[in-house]
Amino acid sequence: MVTSEYERRIAARFATFDQDGNGYIDREDFSGAAKALLAEFDTAARSDRGQALYIGAEAFWQGMAGIADRDGDQRITREEFVNGAVKRLRDNPERFADIARPFLHAALAVAGSDGDDTVTVEDTGRVLAVLGVPGDAARAAAASLDTDGDGRVGEEEIVRAFARYFTVPE
Repeated sequence: MVTSEYERRIAARFATFDQDGNGYIDREDFSGAAKALLAEFDTAARSDRGQALYIGAEAFWQGMAGIADRDGDQRITREEFVNGAVKRLRDNPERFADIARPFLHAALAVAGSDGDDTVTVEDTGRVLAVLGVPGDAARAAAASLDTDGDGRVGEEEIVRAFARYFTVPE
C-alpha cells in the first residue's frame, strides 16, 4: 500500500518504466524502449549505436532487477519498485545514476549526430517523449536541462536529472 506523498510520486514514476503498460517492469520494457528510440532516430539495431543501446538497456534492466526484483521472478511489480528500488536508490542516488548511465550514454549517441556526448534540446525532448513523457512536458524538461543556453544538453546533465527524477527525496 502506498501511504506517503513521496511514495505516491514515486509510484507515478513506475509508469515511465512500464513501457507496455502490463503492470510490471521487465526486460521487455527496457528492450522496447531501446527499439522505440532506434525507430525514432532511424538507427539500425545492428549498427554500433544500436547494439550499444541494447547493451545499455540490458545493463539498466539488470541493475534495476538486482535492486528491486525481490522474489526473483524477472519482473518488478509496482510494490517492489516503490518499496524496494526507490527507497534503496533514494539513499544512494549515485547508484541509480551508475545503473542508468550505460543506457543514457547510448541513447545520447543515437540521438546525437556529432559524437561529443551532447544532444540538441529538441532531440532530448524527442528521447523523453519516446520514453513516455508527454509532449509538452518532454519539451519543457529538455529545455530546462540546457542550463547554459547553447541549445545542447550534455550527458552529465541528463544523468543527474534522470537520477533526481527517480530518487525524489521525502
